[in-house]
Amino acid sequence: MDYKKNYELWYNNDKFDEDTHKELEEIRGNDEEIKDRFYSSLEFGTAGLRGKLGAGTNRMNDYMVAQASQGFADTIAEMGEQAKKDGVAIAYDVRHKSEDFAHIAAEVFAANGIKVYIHREIQPTPVLSYTVRHLKTSAGVMVTASHNPMEYNGYKAYNSEGSQILDQTANKILGHIEEHPDFFEIPRVDFEEGLKDGIIEWVPNSLIENYVKEILACTINDNDIDKDINIVYTPLNGTGNKLVRRILDERGFKNIHVVAEQENPDPNFTTVGYPNPEMPEAFEYSEKLGKEVGADLLLATDPDADRCAVEIKDDNGQYVFLTGNKIGSLLTNYILSALKENGELPENAAVVKSLVTTDLIAPICKKYGVKKYDVLTGFKNIYAVANELEKSGEGKFVFGFEESIGYNYKDFVRDKDSVNSAMMISEMAAYYKKQGKSLLDVLDEIYKEHGYYANDVISITLQGLDGKERIGRIMEYVRNNPLEGLAGLCTEKIVDYKLDETGLPKSNVLKYYFDDNSWLALRPSGTEPKIKIYVNAVDTSEKAAEDKKDQLVKQMQETIESVE
Repeated sequence: MDYKKNYELWYNNDKFDEDTHKELEEIRGNDEEIKDRFYSSLEFGTAGLRGKLGAGTNRMNDYMVAQASQGFADTIAEMGEQAKKDGVAIAYDVRHKSEDFAHIAAEVFAANGIKVYIHREIQPTPVLSYTVRHLKTSAGVMVTASHNPMEYNGYKAYNSEGSQILDQTANKILGHIEEHPDFFEIPRVDFEEGLKDGIIEWVPNSLIENYVKEILACTINDNDIDKDINIVYTPLNGTGNKLVRRILDERGFKNIHVVAEQENPDPNFTTVGYPNPEMPEAFEYSEKLGKEVGADLLLATDPDADRCAVEIKDDNGQYVFLTGNKIGSLLTNYILSALKENGELPENAAVVKSLVTTDLIAPICKKYGVKKYDVLTGFKNIYAVANELEKSGEGKFVFGFEESIGYNYKDFVRDKDSVNSAMMISEMAAYYKKQGKSLLDVLDEIYKEHGYYANDVISITLQGLDGKERIGRIMEYVRNNPLEGLAGLCTEKIVDYKLDETGLPKSNVLKYYFDDNSWLALRPSGTEPKIKIYVNAVDTSEKAAEDKKDQLVKQMQETIESVE
């Protein structure tokens, strides 16, 4: 793309709104800013759109959202008249412009003769997945940038199964987007007129009631647990506040303390900055409140409430952050063991995880006779397995998770769900507390039984066009120059998921498998300007596993730094 030419086309087009023109005027003469905004268009992929808010083709704005919605509308229209009648479900989070973008999407779909069901207020992402499935719509749209910084927003696309779309559908939508280069020819129905005409309809409140009932029905143990467990919860100014608190209350957990400064919606995420509970820094306010009230467990959900993070009080009264790998391992162990004990574990039960998630799951699943599936990163791939198992009847999805603090029990929602997860984590912690154990104690028991697994995820941020190009160079360098002698381990095989016939879709992931069951993986993030290093180090002691992990990370970091 000729970024200067694209900028001038926008700058000289008087059809753009006043705010857009003002923003374009403010950056005039700033070549680096113009380049970053116009060197490409936001690419529509399986994660939909995601980018910084602002004017430009490489930004989230009204025009890019309308164009994406038209491409999605064309794709739905190709499915036939019934698909248009079944319609699209739309929800949105707390971010700047989220409600506006949701309404613009509704207006475009309606103008294309597609029925729209839209939520009246902010909702968690899992509620959108549930809405698609409950109303049996053809598709869904969630306006969110998940855990990205405040200057971002995004647009997630869902299929009729309530899962995020896969490559085939994303490519169809992208093709149709490219057929509509003129933003101002995209049809829209006035939102209020659409409501009057009935082509746009509010999602009924009864849907939320049904969602709550489905989550409460996930209860495994309700009697032999300590419901007086002391919990601090923060929604990090996002969408989780109402539903997480309601679910915990209706389960009988009454000793809940909410971080007041982070209770209500705030698109600026003033008290946390980067609203990613995967980062221990997000627990600053929770830890302070936890120490005041003597909390056993700290819970945090991200802005669109699909991911849930945990800290646990240790024997010294300090709070310890649990990674997604640790929480997922604990939940897998708890759910399978509790279902087995209660005689409720399906004979053909399945657990699904991403291929960059801890392999501690393998011996846990083996112990309970449960089949484990490894898939590419993203819950769209995790629930693709659930969708296939449902169609074939060859298995029953029980639990899915990935290292980036995303988990879900059962499949009535087909995306990660922090509302469900917050309840299951609380139940699990309360169950073990009744036995005089903390989650740290249980984790140590799991390690002693199955071996020590030290996991880590290192994210290296590389912004802008230069950063994107460098990430590409890093991947190609490692691809073309296989690393040897990593941490003194023998490499059994190197799998290039972009090239090898693994049975999985092609993906830009490199993974080194070592002879001691350890591994290291490298991949660019699909939603942020980052390259990520994933490590799974296995040994007979915690120290040995941690040392091995640190060596693997260090060597890969040194390699990345050497690539200009």
